[in-house]
Amino acid sequence: MKKFWQLGIILGLFSFLFIAGCQSGNDEADSQEEGTDNQEEAEGNHEEEHDHEHGDEAVSFDDVPENIQIEGLSDHYHTGDVFKLEAVTEEDLDHWHWYIRDSSEEEWAVAEDQYEDSYIGDAEVDGQEVIAVLYDEDHEPVAKSPVTQITIDDHEHGHHHHHGDDEESQQIYEGYFEDEQVEDRPLTDWEGDWQSIYPYLEDGSLDEVFEHKAEDSDDMTAEEYKDYYTTGYETDIERIVIDGDEITFYQNGEKYTGTYAYDSYEILEYEAGNRGVRYIFKLEGEADEHFPAYIQFSDHAIAPGESWHFHLYMGDDNADLLEEMDNWPTYYPSDLDTDEIVHELIAH
Repeated sequence: MKKFWQLGIILGLFSFLFIAGCQSGNDEADSQEEGTDNQEEAEGNHEEEHDHEHGDEAVSFDDVPENIQIEGLSDHYHTGDVFKLEAVTEEDLDHWHWYIRDSSEEEWAVAEDQYEDSYIGDAEVDGQEVIAVLYDEDHEPVAKSPVTQITIDDHEHGHHHHHGDDEESQQIYEGYFEDEQVEDRPLTDWEGDWQSIYPYLEDGSLDEVFEHKAEDSDDMTAEEYKDYYTTGYETDIERIVIDGDEITFYQNGEKYTGTYAYDSYEILEYEAGNRGVRYIFKLEGEADEHFPAYIQFSDHAIAPGESWHFHLYMGDDNADLLEEMDNWPTYYPSDLDTDEIVHELIAH
């Protein structure tokens, strides 16, 4: 009997512990479920908070005080550029909305997922307008920025860094083409006023370009890229003007004009497996320290067409020049400013 009595106590104890454990598990599950519900409810309220009265209906901010400043706006952008605007105010609130419209004739539309004091957008529409509005806890607008206009200017050079609109043009730009595709070109393909970009490298303006290249590379750092392009871009000919068959070199404050005639082209094979074409022009007359006997243009094109930038090889021995792979002074149109040069190089 004693053994039966002890067995009963043990079985009862196990039953009590089992029931208590189940109850505890249910309570914990209920607690977790309640927490999830609360979190979902909070997230829903947060989304609702930002969606309140900011739909596609017409809105007006005529009576809202204009005491928000906008920083970060550039004079102009190129099509496809990413721009970032910063709203600055002394108001101690953090409920922001940004509104956009393609022109002043259209209604404002709230920018989705833009609830901070900064706005990031793509420059796609010339004249697009942006405005920042700050709200209080009652969802009432308390401050606004001036209407900010996005100006797009792709310049007369037409953003040739897109390298053509078809797959064949892109492949040619990258150096993959057949011999029979290569054609002679006149000097007028490079006609214009050109500036060396070596000074931009020297003053640090191109550091952004090298950092961008390093981010996309597993092999070279930004500093290594800068060293590489320092060797490539180095020149004391800061400007070149090409008019008809005349080339004027601006060097160390002096200018020298020579006449050049088309000689031939050469197709070069590169170690990477792609190829390039050098278009060769020969000086009419005697070469000296101011006039190289030969000039070779390389601009990734293989047929007649307006050049938008070029690498230049200059010297008195044409065969030696064809072996030069380290120094290739690079020229862009002289009417491009620093920001435009940087943009072109990043897209290059």
